[in-house]
Amino acid sequence: MRILVVGGGLVGLGTARALRSRFSRAEITVVEKERDWGAHQSTHNSGVLHSGLYYKPGSARARLVRRGLAQMREFCRSHGVVHDICGKLVVAASDDELPRLRALFERGQQNGLQGLRWLDADAARDIEPHARVVAAVQVPEEGIVDYRGVVDALVAELAGNGVVMCADAPATSMQRDGSGWRVQAGAQEVRADFVVTCGGLHSDRLARLAGERPATRIVGFRGEYFVLRPERQHLVNGLIYPVPDPAFPFLGVHFTRLARGGVECGPNAVLALDREGYRRWAFRARDAASALAFPGLWKFLTKYAATSLYELRRSLSKDVFLRSLQRLVPDVGADDLLAGPVGVRAQAMRPDGTLVDDFDFLDGPHALHVLNAPSPAATACLAIGEEIAARVPV
Repeated sequence: MRILVVGGGLVGLGTARALRSRFSRAEITVVEKERDWGAHQSTHNSGVLHSGLYYKPGSARARLVRRGLAQMREFCRSHGVVHDICGKLVVAASDDELPRLRALFERGQQNGLQGLRWLDADAARDIEPHARVVAAVQVPEEGIVDYRGVVDALVAELAGNGVVMCADAPATSMQRDGSGWRVQAGAQEVRADFVVTCGGLHSDRLARLAGERPATRIVGFRGEYFVLRPERQHLVNGLIYPVPDPAFPFLGVHFTRLARGGVECGPNAVLALDREGYRRWAFRARDAASALAFPGLWKFLTKYAATSLYELRRSLSKDVFLRSLQRLVPDVGADDLLAGPVGVRAQAMRPDGTLVDDFDFLDGPHALHVLNAPSPAATACLAIGEEIAARVPV
C-alpha cells in the first residue's frame, strides 16, 4: 500500500507517524512545499501546550487535545524536546468577567481537566504577583514547548522509520489514477493508493486541487507579538490569559513564558491579505482576492466590525497594544516591549461568516482532507494523526 501525506507541518508529520504505526509495511511519503519542515503555523505560534479548557464538550478539539497533550508530553520526554508544564492562570480583571470565568471553569471540568482550581485574588497573586486579578482559574496541566524541537524530532523519527521525506516539493497537480492518485510534487511524480492533505494555510486549495469543492474558505488572521526585554521578564512567571471576549472569536492577547527563554506578549488578530505574510503590510494578490471575494468574510467583518477595527488599531499603535496588556499586568510599560515574532492563523470560514469551531475533515475518494485544524492542533497533532490514520482503509 502506498500512502501520500501532503503537508509537512505538525499535523502532517503527526499523521505520517500514526500511519507508520498502523501500516508497518506501507510505503509512506510526505511532501512539503517549503525547504523547512513546519515552516508556518507549526513554529509561528505561542509555543503553548493546551489542556482543553476552552473547547465545546464532546467536540473533536476537546476530545483530541486531552489525548494529544498526554502524547505530546511523553513524546517530548522521550525525544529530549524542551518543555515545561508550568501551569496557566486565566484571570478576571474586573467583576463583570466573573460569570464568564465561572462558565470557563465549569467547561474545563466537563472536559476532564485535572487539578483545576478557582482562586481568589490573593491566591492568584501568590502565583502571578504582578497580575491584575479579581479571581482566576488555575490550569496546572497547561505548559510550554519548543515546537521547532518537536518538528525536528518528528522528521528524524519518520526518516529513521522508513518514511520518505520530500521537502521543497509543492503539490501542483493531483489526478486520479485508477483507484489511486498521481501527484506532481515539485520535480517528482508520486503515485499513491491513498492521499491525506494537511495543508494548513492552504488546506482549502489542496482539497480543490484534488477535485473537492468545500464550502468553507481559509481566511488568514495575522497575530503579532511583542517580547519583554530581559530585565522585565520577572513580571510573568508562567502563562497569564484573559477571560475570552464573547464579542470576538479569539482568545485575546496574553503573556507566555517561552520554553527556550523569554516572555511573549500577544497575539492580536488582524485580517491577513497574504496567507504567509509575516510583515504588517504583506500582500499577495491571490490571497487577497480569495479573501475579499468571499461573501463570508464580509459577513464576518460586518458582525465584528467594532472589534475588527480595534484589532487593526492595536496593530498600528503600540500604545493601544500596551493598554490591552496592562489590563492583565499593569506594571508593563512601553519601554518594556520589544518587537516580537509574527504568525498567521489559518481559520476556515463558512459562507455565512461563521468560523468553523472544530477540527474539520473531508473524506474523498481514496483521500482525506484536513480542512480546518486551528489551535490546539499543535498540541493535539499526534492524536489528530491517529484519528486520520484510523480512517484510512486497510
